[in-house]
Amino acid sequence: MEELPKREYNGGMQKAFDSFRYASLALLVSVAVIFGACRSTTTTPGGAPRASSPNTWAVVDSHEITKDAVEKAYRQAAEQPGQGTSEEEALARKLQLLNEMIVQEMLLSKARELKIEATDTELDNAFNEGKKNITDEQFQKELASRNLTPADMRDSLRRDMIANKVIEREVTSKIIVTDEDIRAFFEANKASFNRPEDAVHIAQITVTPTRAPQQINRSGNDAATPQEATAKAQMLMERLKAGASFAELAADFSEDPETAQRGGDLGFVPISSLRSVPAPLRDAVINSQAGSVRMVSIGGGHTIVLVVARDTAGQKDPTMPQVKDAITQGLRGRREQLMRAAYVNALRNDAQVVNYLADSIVAAQGKAPTLAPAAPGAKP
Repeated sequence: MEELPKREYNGGMQKAFDSFRYASLALLVSVAVIFGACRSTTTTPGGAPRASSPNTWAVVDSHEITKDAVEKAYRQAAEQPGQGTSEEEALARKLQLLNEMIVQEMLLSKARELKIEATDTELDNAFNEGKKNITDEQFQKELASRNLTPADMRDSLRRDMIANKVIEREVTSKIIVTDEDIRAFFEANKASFNRPEDAVHIAQITVTPTRAPQQINRSGNDAATPQEATAKAQMLMERLKAGASFAELAADFSEDPETAQRGGDLGFVPISSLRSVPAPLRDAVINSQAGSVRMVSIGGGHTIVLVVARDTAGQKDPTMPQVKDAITQGLRGRREQLMRAAYVNALRNDAQVVNYLADSIVAAQGKAPTLAPAAPGAKP
């Protein structure tokens, strides 16, 4: 499928069911990967907590994360649980989810210390928002196919919301970008703000009719046939019309692995670069006003294009609102990512964490364990 050209200049910088995957876990994937790379601890100076049963897959201080909890998270996150996935691939995904849940459990512990909670009203609103684009019958059918209950979904959502609140209070709210920071960044990158020709700031969500060999977006949602691609693209357009965030949908659903990671953002694309793309896609960009969204279908695939802004040729300066905003957002994003990773690792320093599933996989020499992991010392 044809795609828009990649960005040259950046101003200085499954479907409705997946919406229940609240922002916090998605934001923490990067630090979960960092955390997951750390050695699984089976002994600590104070004595690591022991698994109370083979159903215990990890312990964070005195709080257990069970196999059942990970299996529920897997059924919730998977596009089609148990279909077309090898045992090793499924276990690798569950290990990733377990790492995310370990990070989440540390954040929930911090939330208890800070007395941070999610109110019933907040939970009700988020729950209803998550299923607003499907009927109750469809929702119940989807739950049944995943062997989940509404209570499972609400509990998952509550935990995600609380963890997200901790990140907001402890990390996001403390990121400050000053005018001096903006000026310093501009002076260090002044040449990048001299636009040689008119350009369009674009974001995209791509949907292809074939499945990729690896996970390409946050939710793992990936159309496998032209029919699935069309249905998925239409669903995304409906979500956008209902007010959903373009960047969040791109991160969760776009099938371009490069732009999905940054919310579909292609940055500012020079007008000359647009001449090389297929006419329907080019015309959709050139003939659209800033803020408009259009879907272009080519060869069984679909590109949903958001025209974020337009800019003319010439030297920019940091007094221009669009330049100041772009630098501010870029600096905030960099600092927040760094501080988030540091914050979670600082929490890890004060926690006793044992990942029994990781221990079991290592003991099995990379083979998928046939039994639930036992406590350290037991034979796999």
